[in-house]
Amino acid sequence: MLKQVKGLHHVTSLASSARENNAFFTNVLGLRRVKKTVNFDAPDVYHLYYGDATGTPGTVMTYFPFPNAAPGRPGVGEVGRTSFSIPTGSSQAWLDRFKTFEVKGVSTDERFGQKRVLFEGPDGDLFALVESDDDRTPWTGNGVSEAMAIRGFHSADMRLRDTTASSELLRFMGYEHLDTQGDVSRYIVPGADTANVIDLEAMPDAPYAAQGAGSVHHIAFAVENRARQLEVREALLDTGYQVTPVIDRDYFYAIYFRTPGGVLFEVATNEPGFDRDEDTANLGEALKLPSQHEHLRARLEGLLEPLS
Repeated sequence: MLKQVKGLHHVTSLASSARENNAFFTNVLGLRRVKKTVNFDAPDVYHLYYGDATGTPGTVMTYFPFPNAAPGRPGVGEVGRTSFSIPTGSSQAWLDRFKTFEVKGVSTDERFGQKRVLFEGPDGDLFALVESDDDRTPWTGNGVSEAMAIRGFHSADMRLRDTTASSELLRFMGYEHLDTQGDVSRYIVPGADTANVIDLEAMPDAPYAAQGAGSVHHIAFAVENRARQLEVREALLDTGYQVTPVIDRDYFYAIYFRTPGGVLFEVATNEPGFDRDEDTANLGEALKLPSQHEHLRARLEGLLEPLS
């Protein structure tokens, strides 16, 4: 069993409008845009990162907004819902805020004894705010007070026809089974207090998902540095997984592999961080391009949708 994985690093999804996506995460949810860059493989598409003040691993939601992308089809073989941590007792404040902003799909429930506010993003993305005791320092702004502000990730839900193989993979990655309620089994990283929960939801009769706007593209797990990442890669290869070589993503190093249930996993380093090319006070303001795309700057600045 691996000991290097420390919980979630980031979650990356697809969107249809960069402007609407940016407005939702910064204005409605009150997160900080910590990086404005582009997709390495499609530089005419933004890669937008939202999180806390510095983009701490375990707080960062990222998006590829493909203009006018068709909506995804929900189903199994994907991360179906991404959940953020909010302070205990703050659900009503979020319900009031969501009413003001006319957020869609708002409801409440409880899972494993924790209150949740369920809601949708602009492309039908499924999210939850989970009340928990979480002492991470939040980013505040746009009318979101510290008393209610998002602390970072709480968990992610994987929706699968059969959870057996994915549960074995999570255990191999250092997760432990915590509890099962109905069709949902909860796994946690012991010793990690935040962003350490994965819920596996068994949906044996559901159709397979089709990716599009509102779909999660991949989910990333955190390791401390490149040495620990190489240990994880070697262990996954020895177990039979097809794992990519290490890829430099400028703000972290990444490896990718497909899980038995069809979900794309990434293992990302906590180094070097989002302040490697911007000072902390100005994170997410300027368009930052990967070095191989810098020669396209003039064209991209005229092509990419203004965010405000």
